[in-house]
Parts: sequence; structure tokens; C-alpha cells
Amino acid sequence: MADASPLKDWLEHDGALLRLRLARPKANIVDAAMVAALSGAFVAYRGHPGLTGVLLDAEGPNFSFGASVDEHLPEGCAAMLASLHALVLAMLEFPVPILTAVRGQCLGGGLEVALAGGPIFAAPDAQLGQPEMLLGVFAPAASVLLPYRVNQPAAEDLLFSGRSIGGAEARAMGLVHTVADDPEFAALAYFQRHLSGKSAASLACAVAAARGAMIPDVRRRLHEVERLYLDRLMHTRDANEGLVAFLGKRKPRWEHR
Repeated sequence: MADASPLKDWLEHDGALLRLRLARPKANIVDAAMVAALSGAFVAYRGHPGLTGVLLDAEGPNFSFGASVDEHLPEGCAAMLASLHALVLAMLEFPVPILTAVRGQCLGGGLEVALAGGPIFAAPDAQLGQPEMLLGVFAPAASVLLPYRVNQPAAEDLLFSGRSIGGAEARAMGLVHTVADDPEFAALAYFQRHLSGKSAASLACAVAAARGAMIPDVRRRLHEVERLYLDRLMHTRDANEGLVAFLGKRKPRWEHR
């Protein structure tokens, strides 16, 4: 991809490992350009012969601050949700495991992208969270994906509170697979030990089998939460107030309607 792309991609291990790197530090915002670049990469490399794993990481001190708040405003949120949810499904349906290495902040849409992959490898000081409720909105994709990662009460805690958690707490609740000072190295070690040398054809069947019930459910639920977000949430006064207040760098004034 061109240098101007928000994403870098290349192959390693004789084409067995696809490396994807968010490349707009320090925030690595998951905006329309980033979603398009990620979606394009998963299309381009789907079916690549001999591919048995993907490692997604990020340049700079943070994995991602999250989605673009500008794109959450009423005039753009429908397109934003549709493209992000299409990416989520493309990742879930990708025929090999997607490993994600997280440093620093992994928030909002950034965590939703990580949730759409496979095992998450996080630095001890990483901060993972869905802060959307602090802006008066909710996290559609995370509302669907988090209960597959952690139990329902833990998912609701993160979704309702908007709090961020460190690597150790995320590991304890099952959100993170491994906590390591060098999460990229840990993810690479996992690939080399558990995925490298496998049959790509057999692995694709194993991924399809493991997610056979999950993917149709996620597809249905994503449609449901999109409608809830667009038809109900975005017609509330407080959701719009929260977004405008964030962009105006002021505290929101809730009227509970």
C-alpha cells in the first residue's frame, strides 16, 4: 500500500504470516480511511496460499484511541456503523486466526476491531475500554462481541461504566489472552508455536467450524444494534449533546431525554 495509507501491510515467514500495522500514531483513529484500509487488506489477502495467521499491531505508543467522534454525528453515523460492522464481519469470517498486539490505549472502535480478531496480547500498562457511555452513546459492535469474550456481567461492566482496565484485569476476565512486556513478540511466538506449519486449508475449515454458530448470531445482532443506535439513540437529546460536548472540549449537560 502507498505511504499515505493509514495501514501498513506485508508478509513474513515465507508468506505464512500477514502483518497489519495501524500507521497513524499516536492516536491511530479508526476512521473511515482506516476502516477502508483494513477492509481492503482482508479482501486482498483472503485466500493467499499458505497463509496461517495475521498479526495486527500499531505504530506509536497506543493501539488506538478509538473511532472518529466527528463520524458519530447524526449526518455520518449510519455510514460509519455500516462500514465498521462490515469490517467486523470480514475479520470474523477471515479464514485464519487474527492475533492482535496492544500497547497503550485500546479504546472504543479500536477495541472493537481487536474484539473482531482472535487472541489479544497486551502490555501490562495497556488500557482497554469502551468509553462511549461517557459521551452519551453506546458501543454497538462491542455490545455484540464482548459477551463472546467475557461473561455477561463483565461485558456489561465495561459497556455501562465506560471505564478502562489494565492488562492484568483484562487477562483475569478473559478479554486478553496473554500479558507481556513485548506483546508483538509474544504474538509472534504464539504464531510460530501454534499456527506456523499448519495446513492453511485445514485451518480455514477449523475457523469456519469454530465460528459456525457465532457468525450468523453476530450478523443478526449487529443489524439490531445498528437500528437501535440510529432509530432510537440518535434521536435522543443527550446522545447528540454528549458528542457535541466532546468535540467542544466541555462537560456534557445531561437532560435525561
